[in-house]
Amino acid sequence: MRVLMAPDSFGGTLTAQEAAGALRDGWLRTAPGEDIRTCPLSDGGPGFLDTLRASLGGELVALTVSSPLGDQVPAVLLLVEGVDGTRTAYIESSHALGLALVPAARRDPTRTTSRGVGELIRAAIEAGAGRVVVGLGGSATNDAGAGMLAALGVAAPDGVLTGGGGGLGGVTADDLDALAAVRASLRHVDLVAATDVDVPLLGLHGASAGFAPQKGASPEQAQELERALGHFAHVAVGALSDVIRPDLLAGARTGSPVTRLAAQPGAGAAGGVGFGLALLGARLVPGSALVADAVGLTGRVADVDLVVTGEGTFDWQSLHGKVVAAVAERALIVAVPTIVVAGQVTVGRRELSEAGLTAAYAVAEGPVEVAAALADPVGTLLRRAEQVARTWSR
Repeated sequence: MRVLMAPDSFGGTLTAQEAAGALRDGWLRTAPGEDIRTCPLSDGGPGFLDTLRASLGGELVALTVSSPLGDQVPAVLLLVEGVDGTRTAYIESSHALGLALVPAARRDPTRTTSRGVGELIRAAIEAGAGRVVVGLGGSATNDAGAGMLAALGVAAPDGVLTGGGGGLGGVTADDLDALAAVRASLRHVDLVAATDVDVPLLGLHGASAGFAPQKGASPEQAQELERALGHFAHVAVGALSDVIRPDLLAGARTGSPVTRLAAQPGAGAAGGVGFGLALLGARLVPGSALVADAVGLTGRVADVDLVVTGEGTFDWQSLHGKVVAAVAERALIVAVPTIVVAGQVTVGRRELSEAGLTAAYAVAEGPVEVAAALADPVGTLLRRAEQVARTWSR
């Protein structure tokens, strides 16, 4: 039996490479004679560059950028030379705005900034990149990319764009007067946002309501952020009205320009940085699909009998542009069954079936098991894979 291990990273406990290795080793304990292959994946969040570099090669360039709290932190760019001579820079936004960069006691998405992402983009352009791909995910921010815009030249007074999403309710048209010029200055760059989720900027599953609480926001702060980002979106789109109206009307027949831009799938990724990149003319694409194409996932899936994917928590977000959904989509086309082994599972059987998944197995199902998994993530995942293999191996 040929089995492909194609997981994402498991939160902050295991990289995709480590998870794939643990799944493989556990499976082989039960079925030592089977052909087990690994294909670590990413959705644009943590691990994006490692996964791409393993398939594309390229040069890593080290630099320092602003963290969500404004400190200087290390980051890297991945530069890849194309066959046509075009240099592509891949950016992992979590290097600059990742949740891991903010101690738990200081997590407050009303104050954290995406400024470091703008610094990474600027460095990529200065390195001669004609194409810049920004992987979005795992953020501690919720500022709709306002800090990123400031780093790229939208210099509003009093730091209104770099003080976090909570202050965006006071943004004025004058504050964004330079936005159109910054967008125009990037016309020669093919800017791509590789989003980890396909959610919009605003609404029940948007950046604030859907994700701010896991970044430290209280319910009241999440509501405040929703209002502030809605105001910022209105002012920002107004500042670009002469530029973006024709593009938006070509792709949608109803709704205001603000609604259409903010409602794009992926606009709410990384606390709304997807929206900020869209303001600059970026194309928003699913990060999981971009990585899957780069590593040749479709061909790998077609050559096996079973696919095992996974991530830290398999929940509603997983079905909105994450790795699990991308793997299931490709496997379904070639009628290869896909199962999920995740740290925790909260998706029901109906949702599982609708996504084209055959089964899902949790590593930890209670507080004691969760604590054990956090203490020994490799060992617990390995043992769960060993158990699952007893059901699936031939």
